[in-house]
Amino acid sequence: MNLFERYLTVWVFLCIVVGVLLGQFFPNVFHALASLEVAHVNLPVGVLVWVMIIPMLLRIDFGALHQVRQHIRGIGVTLFVNWAIKPFSMAFLGWLFIRHVFADSLPHDQLDSYIAGLILLAAAPCTAMVFVWSNLVKGDPLFTLSQVALNDAIMIFAFAPLVALLLGIASIAIPWETLFFSVIFYIVIPVVIAQLLRRRLLAKGESFFNQTLANIAPFSMCALLLTLVLLFALQGNAIVSQPLVIAMLAVPILIQVLFNSGLAYWLNRRLGVVHCVAAPSALIGASNFFELAVATAISLFGFQSGAALATVVGVLIEVPVMLIVVKIANDTQQWYGLGRQE
Repeated sequence: MNLFERYLTVWVFLCIVVGVLLGQFFPNVFHALASLEVAHVNLPVGVLVWVMIIPMLLRIDFGALHQVRQHIRGIGVTLFVNWAIKPFSMAFLGWLFIRHVFADSLPHDQLDSYIAGLILLAAAPCTAMVFVWSNLVKGDPLFTLSQVALNDAIMIFAFAPLVALLLGIASIAIPWETLFFSVIFYIVIPVVIAQLLRRRLLAKGESFFNQTLANIAPFSMCALLLTLVLLFALQGNAIVSQPLVIAMLAVPILIQVLFNSGLAYWLNRRLGVVHCVAAPSALIGASNFFELAVATAISLFGFQSGAALATVVGVLIEVPVMLIVVKIANDTQQWYGLGRQE
């Protein structure tokens, strides 16, 4: 992990502090930035999200999809958890904690928005950081690559309908036009640009391609951090008045990560999948594409919405929670092998 990735939680926390302070001292500047919209897409955020996402999507090789057959059981488990369990379990946990357990301690006008943000966070599997997690558990790189490529292909078609379904179940108004525009703007177009750039970079040699990825990686994280500063500058008043909101939003996110990673790990073990596939399968099954979630939440509900804040909480706890899952996977490798069904 590079410096930004290793200390992502620290940087996010600093962005909270800096963003809140800037928002208190220069509110008019940030409100002006928030008003720069075209078709419900904030232009500064749109630029920053592309800078975030495109370097990550450059790593995806859709040609790896032919390798799916080699790890069909692990792939099947991950798909089941990613698309049939994780979004629905998050919707349930959001309903349980936001509308019931913590309802009296949260702003009542934001309850639906918080749940929507949690749903957006869980509706798309992680694209880039899973390569880091897979490496830390000595995962099979061909499995990880083919799984991520397959998830990205599915996400292009399934993200909008899945989000709409879960928002509808939660009785939250669905801005269909903005939702589909977000999918085109934040998924389809960046995927196309990234694949065209990938082809051109690889034409100059694999070493040149790898060096380019290493050179542009810091820009991706910097764009994420700038987006968070902008978001927290506009969320500052809500955070100052109710600082425990972040902790309460973190509870369902933490539970769903541990639950889904544990479920994927156990299912792989029952199906006789080797550890070098089961471990990254569990990590992919639990992690979230938080960059997409943040951007879509801002587009659908606005900078100052509870949805935007909920997705940012996912960014805040992503690294420490996933590192916990990595440690569990590594520490239980012997146990996993002893009980695996052949």
